[in-house]
Amino acid sequence: MKNENEPRRIEINLNEKVAEGKYSNLQMVTHGSGEFILDFCQLLPGLPKANVVSRLILSPQHAKALMKTLAANISRYEEHFGPIRESSGSEQHQLRFHPEDEKIPN
Repeated sequence: MKNENEPRRIEINLNEKVAEGKYSNLQMVTHGSGEFILDFCQLLPGLPKANVVSRLILSPQHAKALMKTLAANISRYEEHFGPIRESSGSEQHQLRFHPEDEKIPN
């Protein structure tokens, strides 16, 4: 009989193409009442446009869980490697808010 308090094990599959990853140096966050949309972009020096390299669509619950997971991992990283220097000016990521009645970009 399985104990209900035991953590559930999930097998994660990672194919070669996804394992390559995508570099992102600009993030855009938009949301409506039922989802958060995270666009990860690559902005090249001297160019006025950034290309979206990946988009994640999360439920509000998963977005909050991601925030907590990132905070915990950043804390562990800084304990081991020291403080992360924050970017300023044009290097800083952008955050956009879209009210529920505004169309979220495709």
